[in-house]
Amino acid sequence: MGEVTVLLRRWSGGDEAALSQLIPLVYDELKRLAAYHLQKEAQPSLTSTVIVHEAYLRLVGSADPDVRDRHHFFAVASRVIRHILVDHARRQMAAKREHAKVPLDDALTIPVKPDLDLVALDKALEILGRTDPDKLRVVELRFFGGLSVEETAQVMGTSPATIKREWSVAKVWLYEQMQGARP
Repeated sequence: MGEVTVLLRRWSGGDEAALSQLIPLVYDELKRLAAYHLQKEAQPSLTSTVIVHEAYLRLVGSADPDVRDRHHFFAVASRVIRHILVDHARRQMAAKREHAKVPLDDALTIPVKPDLDLVALDKALEILGRTDPDKLRVVELRFFGGLSVEETAQVMGTSPATIKREWSVAKVWLYEQMQGARP
């Protein structure tokens, strides 16, 4: 087992000091992940440091951290980052009430246009999660987590071919959902 996995298991077992030792080991990768999402914004109002610190606070604040290994940690972190970005987008929308929408087809191909409607995407993802949790997880890991097909397959314990199929179907389904949400 790697050092990160050992620390994650200690943290999951209740050793809060393990988290303090873990964060420096994963900080750069979390910051890279946050920067990846921020590059999609035309004028980012958050910084990767703010996102990583907020993610840290949310992870520390979780009542029962059940993280098995490095890949599972980044899956959880991807979900946390998704919620941070969506919450921030909601606050911005509430402040100005005017927002542009972009077709999901454009949103799920890299690079993503800066005016992606994260709130509409989140609503579509919530529906997807109720009907097909595996496809939701693939989207979170690939889109929000920045994982490759192979890394996603490893995290989910399945084959890359299955991930490619789930990813393709999820993109089509989300595209249709996002198009249906347009006025």
